[in-house]
Amino acid sequence: MTDIHPGQRVAVLVDSQNLYHTAQSVYSRNIDYSALLEEAVQGRQLTRAIAYVIRAEAEDEESFFEALIDIGFETKIKDIKRFSDGSKKADWDVGMSLDAVTLANHVDTIVLCTGDGDFSRLCSHLRHEGVRAEVMGFQSSTAEELVEAADSFLDLGEQSETFLL
Repeated sequence: MTDIHPGQRVAVLVDSQNLYHTAQSVYSRNIDYSALLEEAVQGRQLTRAIAYVIRAEAEDEESFFEALIDIGFETKIKDIKRFSDGSKKADWDVGMSLDAVTLANHVDTIVLCTGDGDFSRLCSHLRHEGVRAEVMGFQSSTAEELVEAADSFLDLGEQSETFLL
């Protein structure tokens, strides 16, 4: 595996719902997406930055999506699904995984910003394909198997003053 160097091409994929819920439940704060992107790239060549978001018809939602675009993220938006029993579902696991596998042929490193253990198999696959797999998430809510599957893990909680607004 390669270490970090300025010539690396990087894709940053952000599981916004996953990070949001931890930032809110543990810290009652929001993510600083500018700081997140800067740390993920670390002076390397940014190829793609994608934030996967859920439209839940919340207040200020559209301005949040616009702010992500202004920072440099491409946004992929999915509407929340509501079921007849009142339950709701919204996640981007399959979409993020497909994008990561597709991007793997075009980048040297993929940074996954999530704590979801479902992505551990994706990290293993990327590494097998020769792509560096880095994970950024909150240690308190990140699955151990994801940390173990990644080439590196950055605990956003250790630097909460940097990554939280």
